[in-house]
Amino acid sequence: MTDQPVFVLGSDLQALEPAAFETEEEFQQLLALHPRVLDFGSLADGQPLRLVLVAREMGVPTSAESGSAYWLDHLFVDADGVPTLVEVKRASDTRIRREVVGQMLDYAANGARYWPGALLQRSFEETCLADGRSLEEVYGELLGGRSAEEFWSMVEERLAAGQMRLLFVADRIPLELRAIVEFLNRQMRQTDVYAVELTQYRGDGDLRVLVPRIHGEVATAAKSPSGRRGTQRTTRADMDTVIRTRLAPEPRRIATALLDHAAARGRLEGGTAKYPSMSVYYPVAGRQVPIWTLSLYDNPAKEELAFSFGSITHHLGLDGAVGFAESLPTVPELARKLEVQREKGYKGWPSVPLSALAAEPEAVERILGAIQRLMDGGDASV
Repeated sequence: MTDQPVFVLGSDLQALEPAAFETEEEFQQLLALHPRVLDFGSLADGQPLRLVLVAREMGVPTSAESGSAYWLDHLFVDADGVPTLVEVKRASDTRIRREVVGQMLDYAANGARYWPGALLQRSFEETCLADGRSLEEVYGELLGGRSAEEFWSMVEERLAAGQMRLLFVADRIPLELRAIVEFLNRQMRQTDVYAVELTQYRGDGDLRVLVPRIHGEVATAAKSPSGRRGTQRTTRADMDTVIRTRLAPEPRRIATALLDHAAARGRLEGGTAKYPSMSVYYPVAGRQVPIWTLSLYDNPAKEELAFSFGSITHHLGLDGAVGFAESLPTVPELARKLEVQREKGYKGWPSVPLSALAAEPEAVERILGAIQRLMDGGDASV
C-alpha cells in the first residue's frame, strides 16, 4: 500500500490524504456505528451480507462457572446466524503482527463453549436499547420468520460447531498477519478468517473516505465445499444409535427417558456440531424456553447433560432459576457447579455426565419432575 492521496471530483478536484486513526477507541467506535464497512460476501441465499452489532467489549469466560476473563472488541451476527468476531488494532500497536492471532483464537474457542444463546440475545437487545435502535426494526431484518429464541439458538449452535468469521481489522495489515490469515483459512474448514485493512483519508472540514481492503478471500474460496458441514442437524435416530451402541444400561435409560419426555412434552432441536447433540425447548409461561442440551461427544467419548441456566434466568427470572436449581438431583459434581451458579446469578451452563446421574437413585425422575413443575407454572423446588 502506498501513501498516495485519493481524489474527490466535484466543482473542483480535492485531494484526500491518508490519515491515521488518532486512538483505538475512535477506530472501534467507527466500526460499531458503521458495520457496513465490514460487509463483504453474501448470505446463503445470495442476498448481500449485513452485519448487526451484538455487543462491544463482549465478555469471554473461560469456564461455565467463571465470569469474563477476556473482552472481545466487537461481536456481530448476520441473518444466517453466523457470528463475526472482530479485533481492532492500529498499525502502531506491535501486537497486530502475531499476538493478536492467539488472542482471537482464545476468544473464539471460549466463546464457542461459553456463550449461550440467551446471553447473546440479552447482550444484543441491551446494545440495541443503548444505541437507540428499534428492536422491532432490527429483528425484522434478522429473523426471517423465526422467533428470537430460535434465531439465537441457531447462533449458539453455529458457535458450538465452529461456524463463524474471525476478522482482524487494522489501518494497515502487516505481511506477517496476512500470511497467518491465509494459512488459518486453508486449515480451518468451518471458520473463515479475514484481515481487513481499513484506510482512512481526510479532506477539508469533516470530509472522510474509508477504503476497506480484504485479505484472505482467495484462501476462503479455495476451501473444499465438502470440508464444511452445512446446516445438517442431528436427528433422534442419530442420538438413539449412539445411545444404543455406546452407553451402559443406566446412562442409556436416562438418555432415552430425557429424549422421550422432550418429544412428548417439548420440542427437540438437533445440533449442527460434529458430535450428536440435541437441545430441548419446553412451553413455560407462554414461551418456548430452552432447558437442557444432551451432547454425545466423540473424542474422547463423553455423554453430558447441560442445563441452560442463562436462558432460564432470562425468561423466568432469578426466582425461577433458583427453584429449578434446588429441585435438581443432589449429584456432587452437579451440586458444586450449581453452587458456583448461585454465586454468579445463574447465567451459565452447568453440566453433569450421565454416568454421574446414573449413580444417583431416581436422578432422571427428579429432573423430569422439575421440568414439569416449571411447565405447570408452579414452584420448581421440592
